[in-house]
Amino acid sequence: MNATPPVRLVSVEGLCKVYPTRHGAIKALDDISFQIAPGETLALVGESGCGKSTLASALLGLVKFDAGTIEIGGNIVTAHLHGTKMPPRRDVGVVFQNPHSSLDPRMRVRSLVGEPLSGVLGMRGEAVTRRAGELLSQVGLDADYLNRYAHQLSGGQMQRVAIARALALEPRLLVLDEPTAALDVSVQAQILKLLKALQARSNVSYVFITHDLGVVDYIAHRVAVMYLGRIVESGSVDEVFADPRHPYTQALLDAVPVIDPRRRRQSPPLDGEVPSPLNRLPSCAFAPRCGWATDTCRASDPELFEVEGRAHACFHPLNEGKSA
Repeated sequence: MNATPPVRLVSVEGLCKVYPTRHGAIKALDDISFQIAPGETLALVGESGCGKSTLASALLGLVKFDAGTIEIGGNIVTAHLHGTKMPPRRDVGVVFQNPHSSLDPRMRVRSLVGEPLSGVLGMRGEAVTRRAGELLSQVGLDADYLNRYAHQLSGGQMQRVAIARALALEPRLLVLDEPTAALDVSVQAQILKLLKALQARSNVSYVFITHDLGVVDYIAHRVAVMYLGRIVESGSVDEVFADPRHPYTQALLDAVPVIDPRRRRQSPPLDGEVPSPLNRLPSCAFAPRCGWATDTCRASDPELFEVEGRAHACFHPLNEGKSA
């Protein structure tokens, strides 16, 4: 008897995106593959420029990719659809980092939350007001906020409005691009708690982009570590954080501030800069910054090796007795 295939909402296979420039080609996404189950949170982490935002834009249909496929809820988009005008993706919503930039301060909350309801669903008048009030209630705001302008709200209130707006079309996937980075620490905790509650209630899936590994530990089920356009390690948050296989993942974990001096980093901090993405050589991109790099690493690029849900792209994984 065949085993039942795992339930999945999102499947990304072999995604590639290249930006041509007059100085050469920049491969922003290099053979990216992953899956997300309903009600699951996948965190994307890595330094600025690693491709997280390009990947988010591809999921949202904002950029066209050069190879690979994106499947969300059975709807498949492939690279050959270049030049084809794609319909709005009702099954995917987005919450950006800074609500002050993503929300028009001159608009009332009713209009901000109601815009997708009227523009996509064709709702009008009292129906929009009623549904917008229901959405505000879901994010912890009462109906009095409907008549306020965005500029009258605090940062946390604006981000709650942004989440309500993102939920208006009842998407099955939310792309959250550092949604707490612009908020005070106490407000960050409130927003993260809200997102977990919304997920438990609706079974929505999240792609959560962040630099904060503490946030990943709190909200995510699985994590994908990106470096220079590639996923170099992925797996469950508990497994990856407890037993990192890639030296870059270990370096990110070592950089997290720890109050207890007995638990502070013993290994030296990560040195050097991310190599130029222009015209990359066929070698491990992390080799110039890696203390375990050998001639093999400098001569060829390791494939992403996966076993039982854990994946890493390293010739000398740390679990082979080389962890710091």
